[in-house]
Amino acid sequence: MQFGLTDDQRALQETARRYAREKLAPNYQVREAEGKFDRDMVLEMGALGLIAPDLPEQYGGLGVDSVTAGLLIEEIAYADLSVSYVQLLTMLCAGVLARHASEDLAAEYLPQYIDGRKMIALGLTEPRGGTDAANLILRARRDGDSYILNGEKASISSAAQADHCLVAARTGEVSDGARGVTAFLVDLHSPGVTRSAYNDLGSMAIGRGSIWFEDVRVPAHMMVGEEGAGFSKVMQGFDYSRALIGLMCIGPAQASLDETWPYTLERQAFGRPIAEFQGVTFPLAEFDTQLQAARLLCHKTLWLRDQGMEHTKEAAMCKWWAPKLATDTIQQCLLTHGHLGYSMDLPHQQRMRDVLGLQIGDGTAQVSKMIIARETVGRQSVQYARK
Repeated sequence: MQFGLTDDQRALQETARRYAREKLAPNYQVREAEGKFDRDMVLEMGALGLIAPDLPEQYGGLGVDSVTAGLLIEEIAYADLSVSYVQLLTMLCAGVLARHASEDLAAEYLPQYIDGRKMIALGLTEPRGGTDAANLILRARRDGDSYILNGEKASISSAAQADHCLVAARTGEVSDGARGVTAFLVDLHSPGVTRSAYNDLGSMAIGRGSIWFEDVRVPAHMMVGEEGAGFSKVMQGFDYSRALIGLMCIGPAQASLDETWPYTLERQAFGRPIAEFQGVTFPLAEFDTQLQAARLLCHKTLWLRDQGMEHTKEAAMCKWWAPKLATDTIQQCLLTHGHLGYSMDLPHQQRMRDVLGLQIGDGTAQVSKMIIARETVGRQSVQYARK
């Protein structure tokens, strides 16, 4: 693995950095108050190739590798974690479409997501639970050349403003588990679809909510992959998204650190800058070190993916560690700013609320640690059996 970046990677990273800090960062707290995106902003990101840079060029993507996509999502999250959800959801869902949808379906819809004309969400979680993702009850019943969907998806990122949703629905029996789940691309403006937005603690701009399907007719050609194989198709993308989520959390944590180090030189206490007190700078130095380590872990995970190598364990490490580390880092930066940091006027409080949600979404720390243990014990069992 190379630790340096290529000229192309640096150029793309600089494009994302300039856009994020000049266009996104100034309105970070405004988007939070409005609770939605300006769709012109999404179109701007699409025009710059920032939404789904890893998608094939034939659909309008840049065809970059996973590491480069990770560099870009961190730059956007540095300015606004909620905006980086647009990248995450598109790379995850559109990636499934690119690999498993029919060529006609992919050719029609992927360019719309990549250039920002349409936004896509992932419909997996249901009210009865998120961790047991295969235990779905939303039903898709065949009716001629269509399927009829009935049920509810809950805790869906971008539920209120996405145009389409990649929905996992049960076409088999409940006893079939994951084998009875099929994926569909559903137009959320279809008759029978209703949506709500939650009043969350953070990430209000992307919006989390519920989607209800009442006799929603979906043409059979909108099925992604084969009937009964939808769950596995969707889950294949989660190792990728977990590494990207790690970088999404590192971005705002790094932003708070970058603002806090200069503050320690400006703020005076007892006639000296507080940077002269080890009690102030040592915690910041520790978090700076750990963020660098977490970033390298995420990059390694993405590099393994690019090489076609196993990376499930590493992805789970990214998912449980980076969101917690980011939360702790931002909290320390807030505390270092004292009573000013506690104000809603500074962005530390919003960043901390934003990253906190990713300690829950896409798998809790407990689930990630179970995956790590399973992967470790499983690998050791194979090595033991070979002896």
